[in-house]
Amino acid sequence: MATAAKKAPAKKAAPAKKVAAKKVAVKRTPNAAFMKPMVPDAALAAVIGSTPIPRTEIVKQLWVYIKKHGLQDATNKRNINADAKLKVLFDGKSQVTMFQLAGLIGKHAK
Repeated sequence: MATAAKKAPAKKAAPAKKVAAKKVAVKRTPNAAFMKPMVPDAALAAVIGSTPIPRTEIVKQLWVYIKKHGLQDATNKRNINADAKLKVLFDGKSQVTMFQLAGLIGKHAK
C-alpha cells in the first residue's frame, strides 16, 4: 500500500503593484504673513536693531545674539538664559525654552 503524496496547492502570483505617477515638484510660495516686515519696539530693537524685518528674520537675529553672548544653557540646550536685555523681552523670566521664544517676541513687534 503506497500512500500518495499530497501536492501543495499552487501559489498565486502576487497582484502587480500600481506605480504612482511621479508628482511634479512645485516650488512652495512663502506665506505672506511671515514675510511681512514688522517694526520692533524699543526693547526688541536693543537686541536686533530698529529696522523693520520679517518675523523669521527676527528669530534668526535673536539666535545670533544668543549664540554670540553664550546664553544657551550648557546642560539643557533647549533653554535660553536671559541677560539684562533679554529679561525685558522674556517678561522678567530668567530662563525660557526655545519653543517659547517666538511667542514671547510677538508681543514686541508690530
